[in-house]
Amino acid sequence: MWDVTSATTGPSALVRSLRRVLGPGGTSLTYAARVTIELDDPRPAPFVPGPVRYRGAYLEMLISSLIGLVAAFVLSVEALELAKDPLADLGCNINSVLSCGTVGTSWQASLLGFPNAYLGLIAEPVVITLSVAALGGVRYPRWFMLSAQGVYTIGLAFAYWLFVQSYFVIGALCPWCLTITVTTTLVFASMTRINILDNNFRLSESMYRSLSSWLRAGADVLGCILIFAVLAAMIVLKYGSALFGS
Repeated sequence: MWDVTSATTGPSALVRSLRRVLGPGGTSLTYAARVTIELDDPRPAPFVPGPVRYRGAYLEMLISSLIGLVAAFVLSVEALELAKDPLADLGCNINSVLSCGTVGTSWQASLLGFPNAYLGLIAEPVVITLSVAALGGVRYPRWFMLSAQGVYTIGLAFAYWLFVQSYFVIGALCPWCLTITVTTTLVFASMTRINILDNNFRLSESMYRSLSSWLRAGADVLGCILIFAVLAAMIVLKYGSALFGS
């Protein structure tokens, strides 16, 4: 918006055009009258946050990813220590069953040629940023949420693959790895909840009604509790009192 209050206000070409339109008295009018000219503003409209939806789900994602980031950082540091000394006494080497060192020196701990924990250092900050922005009112397009769901599905499968390897093959459990398994499950559940309620999967009307009603009744929370209960039962049944031995 330009306010023309004198012959020298605004671009000279604009003033000359005004004088031609106003005629001989236009010069005095530029002093006596105030002419307001509205032009199309080329700047983008300012961001106006919308109402925050699924606040609980995004808050859970934020907390879980923060915990997962801490676990990934600790595992990354311990991976460097093990690279220097495979027999290093790590803080989470509690006993023969709960031993980060035993798991960390296995080939499964560096499946892609580098410590698996590095993947957490990459993925967790993305989830943290996504969650914070969503809590601030940002709405993501369908393709973005489906991409995030796909990537995190791979992460979930990887976390449970490592648990299976630790449980059946390696014969030891890493407390920090178990923490990441739990947080990955929680983030996946919340992300799935959001995508279902937004119908990003393009479900049929009947299926959408059924799934959304189950979710609003807390089916996803119950599912996570059951999964964790099964994992805990598996660990206790296999190792028993050895979990608490020295």
